Amino acid sequence: MEYIYASLLLHSAGKEISEESLKRVLEAVGISVDEVRVKMIVAALKEINISDVIRQATVFAPAVAIQPAAAAAPAQPAAETAKPPKEEEKKEEVTEETIAEGISALFG
Repeated sequence: MEYIYASLLLHSAGKEISEESLKRVLEAVGISVDEVRVKMIVAALKEINISDVIRQATVFAPAVAIQPAAAAAPAQPAAETAKPPKEEEKKEEVTEETIAEGISALFG
């Protein structure tokens, strides 16, 4: 992802996305550069109009952004999350009779 981010940064700055410029951006932030990946990214991006891709992505972005928000679980009130841990609950012993009653209830 760092290679894509560096490419987008160069694009937004109006700079040419070349192997050398991409290496400089990555090295500036302390990333160890993989020569093969740099060459692959530069070669792939030469055939892509980045501005068009960004424009198309922003058209679909609101629909994508709404989906995770709707699927999120409801937040718990702060009072519930700040409670101290409960003492260990008493465990009920399960006897053979209890198991037999449960099984017989299933089959009538």
